[in-house]
Amino acid sequence: MRNYILRRLLLTIPVIVGVSTLVFLFIHLIPGDPIQVMLGESAKPTDVEALRRALGLDRPLSEQYMAFFKGLVTGNLGVSIHTGQPILATIVSRLPATLELTLSSMCVALLISIPLGVISASKQYSLLDNGSMFFALLGISMPNFWLGPLLILLFSVNLGWLPVSGRGGLLHLVLPAITLGTALAAKLTRMTRSSVLEILHEDYITTARSKGLHEGFVIFKHALRNALIPVITVIGIQFGALLSGALITETIFAWPGIGRLTITAIQKRDYPLVQGCVLLIAFGYVFANLITDLAYAWADPRIRFENKNSD
Repeated sequence: MRNYILRRLLLTIPVIVGVSTLVFLFIHLIPGDPIQVMLGESAKPTDVEALRRALGLDRPLSEQYMAFFKGLVTGNLGVSIHTGQPILATIVSRLPATLELTLSSMCVALLISIPLGVISASKQYSLLDNGSMFFALLGISMPNFWLGPLLILLFSVNLGWLPVSGRGGLLHLVLPAITLGTALAAKLTRMTRSSVLEILHEDYITTARSKGLHEGFVIFKHALRNALIPVITVIGIQFGALLSGALITETIFAWPGIGRLTITAIQKRDYPLVQGCVLLIAFGYVFANLITDLAYAWADPRIRFENKNSD
């Protein structure tokens, strides 16, 4: 297991380099002059040139890339044009809020989808199965920008049970976590049901039942773990998506995370801060893929041995 983890960590290094390069090129090679966009069309040429020199955009692209990568390695991502604060410190201060929301949303999704998907598979074509599939269809059909305001109107404005926005105690986390977790729960419910149904037809499940094992033990001990690989894939992809998908939800609920910071940076045309936020979101996807690979090895030890034999 240790060698498997080490190999995956080493493979992550070139991926990070490639992602960083793509973010740099995406920001620097898009059409238009970012300095002109930041300052507006009425800006004086001297102000434009002064800001261009301050950001190092007057240098050749190769020099800009080397300076960018050196700053990335040393943790120096520059300073925000709007606040004058270091970008890394600004992002780090917002990161706990985004991770809190992301993990809470993931917990909401897993607590709903895994039991519902397993029970739905074990009771195929029953009323419970049809109800869970209806929930999955409904959850996928509701976008965050519609579900979030609806929950605010119902639970905050009309009932007064939960706060409307902001980050405070546990109650402030309920509505945003449900908003983000509902769509993910719908996807995972369908995936869990499909995977468990496929496993339930395997011979070793029939053998376990013939030994007189309790049906719940057969399903949750033998069937579920072997059905987790495709479910883990969806979880890994969606974890990275939650970091970027929180852009809308954090804006709706005024949640002080990376998503809202990115929107604010775009609105204020804070070019270096936008680059830092995009870079963090990209790294979030890389980290999610790494955790997914490690979860594969936990769920199915054969993956570790297959990788070892292939080496």
